[in-house]
Amino acid sequence: MINAFIWGLLATSSLILGGIIAIRFALSNRTIGIIMGFGAGTLISAISYELIFEAVKLARGTGFPAAGLFVGAATFFFSDKLIGNFGADNRLKVGASKSSSLVIPMVLAIILDGVPESIVIGLGIFEGGKVSLAILVAVFISNLPEAIAGSSGMKEGGWSRKKIVLLWVFISLFCALATVAGFALFSGASKEWLSFIQAFAGGAILMMLANSMIPEAYEHGGKLAGVFTVLGFFVSVCVVVYENL
Repeated sequence: MINAFIWGLLATSSLILGGIIAIRFALSNRTIGIIMGFGAGTLISAISYELIFEAVKLARGTGFPAAGLFVGAATFFFSDKLIGNFGADNRLKVGASKSSSLVIPMVLAIILDGVPESIVIGLGIFEGGKVSLAILVAVFISNLPEAIAGSSGMKEGGWSRKKIVLLWVFISLFCALATVAGFALFSGASKEWLSFIQAFAGGAILMMLANSMIPEAYEHGGKLAGVFTVLGFFVSVCVVVYENL
């Protein structure tokens, strides 16, 4: 369990790093959009090869992977919509001012983005005894633009530097605990249910990418965002190939 917590914290520590970068440096919206595109590409690859493909291999010939994919997507969609009604629908909006009064819905929204990824890291440790490098890299890279975009909006909303960093530390620790949950709670699950959980996470992350990250990447990064999405996908595939050599 300690290993799961450490790996989970390592993956989500990029949230803290992204917050510090946004505080210390004034990155252009275009740069943030390009980083978002790269992060989206790494996640698309990780979802395809490390989650959905592995889920199908685990429960070949059953409907568990398909059910998990759609249930995960629907769960994220409706949860995101509900949280958005409280004012946190612009957490990934580059340059959008974020009022301190919205801290609770914002935290819930960011946790909603991070928990499926963290659970998968813990689940991977349980299944193979080691963390998937491709998932770890994808989560680490994709968290950076989210934290940079969010922190930039917090600065515009008058948040103090200390408050911004403490928020990301809290979220990182919470997501690390979700990694422990992924490791501990599903230790007795059958292969079919493990495949469901993997596909569930894949569907949730894919919905987040389609509704938030990719549109923001294109809006601010322009056509270069597409180039860097492809590069991110390529880098993540190279990591998968390296892992399986």
